[in-house]
Amino acid sequence: MKKLFLTLLCLFTFTLTNAQSNQDIANVYIKRANEAIETSINYKEALVQFNKALKFMDTITDRNVASLASLIYYENHLYQSTEKEKLDFLKKSESYSREYFLLTIDKTSEEYANNLDNHILIKETIEELEIKIKKQEDERIRKEKEHKKIDSLKTIWSNKSETLSLKVDSIYNFNANNIALYTKGENFGVIDDRGRILVEAKTYKDGINSEGFILLKNKKEEATKIYCFNTNDKNGFLLPDVLAFNATATHYGKLMLPRGNGRLVSYPDNSKEPMVYDLNVKKIVRASDNTALFKSLKKSDIIDKYNKDGEVKVQKEWYLFGGDLGGGIYPLYAEDRSDIHSFLCATNGKTLNSESGYEYVGAFYEDKSQVIKKGKVIWINQEGAKVSVAKDAYEKYAGDSKVVKLELGKYQILRNDVIVLGDEELEKMGEFLRKHKGN
Repeated sequence: MKKLFLTLLCLFTFTLTNAQSNQDIANVYIKRANEAIETSINYKEALVQFNKALKFMDTITDRNVASLASLIYYENHLYQSTEKEKLDFLKKSESYSREYFLLTIDKTSEEYANNLDNHILIKETIEELEIKIKKQEDERIRKEKEHKKIDSLKTIWSNKSETLSLKVDSIYNFNANNIALYTKGENFGVIDDRGRILVEAKTYKDGINSEGFILLKNKKEEATKIYCFNTNDKNGFLLPDVLAFNATATHYGKLMLPRGNGRLVSYPDNSKEPMVYDLNVKKIVRASDNTALFKSLKKSDIIDKYNKDGEVKVQKEWYLFGGDLGGGIYPLYAEDRSDIHSFLCATNGKTLNSESGYEYVGAFYEDKSQVIKKGKVIWINQEGAKVSVAKDAYEKYAGDSKVVKLELGKYQILRNDVIVLGDEELEKMGEFLRKHKGN
């Protein structure tokens, strides 16, 4: 028992001595904190010294230390980089201020009044800062919601934009009737300036857009199937099978440009006359009896003779008469061949010989005919003289649509900065966001 008493006495003596020693050290750091404020108003240094003092104190038992701590933390809140850090310092300042009042007995002193004023200032500052932080948080939440909504609207716009995109490989120029050729893969089709597919590109390998008519061919050369789309009335139809023109023909041969009067000329194989087709009335144009024409040509000394077999004699040679291309231009065939020998111009008797390179002549319209001479396109008048290229009255597009290539194989049509496809429309993204983000 005596031994236990001695042990407890030693332990108490050590604790008391150590406590006194720690308090002395803490007091040194407290003194330094005070000096940092009084000599240089350095609250940052005061905080460093006070924190050192705290390591040697279990609790604050001195009201002056509590008041000092409150002041140090209040002043240092101003140096913090974030509002949250400032609020943490202010709350520590408020906590030390409350400790001051717990340790103070005399409530009538000037010191008490000063600390009370400081306490109120601290609380007011905390309230102001909390209001500010709440506003900032509310603004952050608002912006976050706005960003989420904008991201959602962008997704909606992108999805809608995708549905209004044309998956095609090219779109040609629109004509005056707002119609154009387009391609997808190796095939040609017909489209209007709002992106409506009028003829799907899945059958025809070549296309011609001329003077209000679009021709689609199942082959680039020697086509056996030709589809015509009349851009004037927006109707399409297949040309009659070439066999309806000539039972020995296997393809349409050379196809000339369709003209504004609806006339189309092609040169089927195994035929001793070109096929002249009227695209407006949808019928082959062929005279059943050329006797009156032959009489007129003979009377004008354009031909020498003619017979009931449809042959004419020109410059002492007999030829098969190949029909009327318009403008008084007539193809002539050698009797023993299906190749064209020449073209007779009735206005002056001039012949355009194949030996000179004249291969094909198209329909006459607006004082001009298309000619293939030595593989190249030229234009002639009805006397056979070379003239300037015929102007396509349907060539100039007057609409508002603009074709925009997004990427390989994807296009959009813009009209006044609005994406259009058929009857559907979509503003550009910026306008779409402005219109919908407030809803």
